[in-house]
Amino acid sequence: MNYCYRFPVVRGIQAGRRYFIGMVPLKMLGKLFPNDEEYVLPEYRAQRKLNEARIPEIRKYILDNRDSYVFSALAASIDGEFHFLSQNDEDTGILEVDMDAKFLINDGQHRKAAILSALEEKPELGDETISVVFYEDIGLSRSQQMFTDLNKHAVKTSNSIAELYDSRDQLAVITRNVIAAIPFLNEYVDKERDNLGKFSSSLFTLNTFYTTNKKILKRGEPDEAFAEFLKLYWENVTAYMQPWQEMNDKVISKKELREQYIATQAVVIQAFGRVGSYLYHHKGYNIKDVIPRIARINWKRSSDDWRLRVIRSNGRMINNAQAIMLAGNVIKKYIELPLTDDERHAEEVFTSNFE
Repeated sequence: MNYCYRFPVVRGIQAGRRYFIGMVPLKMLGKLFPNDEEYVLPEYRAQRKLNEARIPEIRKYILDNRDSYVFSALAASIDGEFHFLSQNDEDTGILEVDMDAKFLINDGQHRKAAILSALEEKPELGDETISVVFYEDIGLSRSQQMFTDLNKHAVKTSNSIAELYDSRDQLAVITRNVIAAIPFLNEYVDKERDNLGKFSSSLFTLNTFYTTNKKILKRGEPDEAFAEFLKLYWENVTAYMQPWQEMNDKVISKKELREQYIATQAVVIQAFGRVGSYLYHHKGYNIKDVIPRIARINWKRSSDDWRLRVIRSNGRMINNAQAIMLAGNVIKKYIELPLTDDERHAEEVFTSNFE
């Protein structure tokens, strides 16, 4: 090889095949992995087609978090000649790759594209590095299988645990803090799972409260005033939600709460989101005066208030936007809050179906 790329690397073995891990300056990514504008049929590609819509989001993540962004390694196959020069017969050394060789990304094409986009605005990023795992290219079939293996067996984190760990999302931080400050919620909100099993010791998921708080906030910014509102709001909901308190006081069991009441269902929590949003955006109401009235509500599944609003004729729950709105209408009726125009319309349509 006359002219070549030289990468300091560590050599490893997987499935009997060599691979190499090297650090590549970001400014080199465009040269190593040029964009292929030619359309190729899916069966002749080793990658999915680039989803352009994902790039601005990842680019924004880089630029907004210059001091703390992190990326996992890219995976690439080398189609061409290369040679590993070991240092003292160890697994560290220099990987020499012929400049005529082609590099094919097996995993990380969107990260690469977003990095190149971010470099256009911040060229100084170019001297920073990303790790690349290099494999020997042994044909399209193997590259397609590598792409499948790398993506098929990646386990996506739940929304709840993402919100638990995310320190950049201020709403996630506020939601965690509010739940931690209310003993009942802190004990019964599952902070890892998005779906609870029949015998789960938890009653709610962190993601349910996060999405509900997002609806309360609407398009505003989550600031200290909003955090204080949420804490006061959910404290009062918890205090006056009779089935929750009855279970907490061991008047009813957790099994009875789940089977006989709708009070732990996501549709109800999100209905409280609609109520909370109204209170947050209409400052003339006092939460301590309004929310205690929820004690008047019969939360049993057998109550006529919920029939066909959130419970189907077969007894199964309805969990869609209309059900959330109709459940919120019931709560508003009992706590004496006015309906918005869209809520009034939904109520009229619902009522007309029984005339």
